[in-house]
Amino acid sequence: MPDFYDIDRANARLPELRQTLEVLLSLRLELIQVRDRIADLNLPQPVMGGASPGASPAGARSAEVEAETNRLRMRMQGLVDQMQAAVIEIDSWGIVLRDIQTGLVDFSALVAGRQVWLCWRLGEDEVGWWHELSEGFGGRRRLEDLI
Repeated sequence: MPDFYDIDRANARLPELRQTLEVLLSLRLELIQVRDRIADLNLPQPVMGGASPGASPAGARSAEVEAETNRLRMRMQGLVDQMQAAVIEIDSWGIVLRDIQTGLVDFSALVAGRQVWLCWRLGEDEVGWWHELSEGFGGRRRLEDLI
């Protein structure tokens, strides 16, 4: 049987949820930066006609790039592991994470015997929206319309 939230319980969960989502968003942004750095490091290097004074031999550069790429890949795995832990925590609260970037979540609720989603995202002060199970963010309506 699903764990249903009422509005008060959902709002009471927001401080902890907000903190977890902010960490998750920060981890996501760092993951993107690390991914982009790996891509930049591994772009094909142009072949120069002559070596410039003080330039590293191609083999040394390749070894440096490989070492840095491996270090960054390990960092990526650490970030992914931390993100998974945050998602598992949110899931353990019976909350459905819809979008990391916007911090969009849904709380399962039961209203007059009918299951609906209470909808909230980062930046909102409290849970003030809901939508049908078959609808998403675009179909959300104010809580006043639920009663």
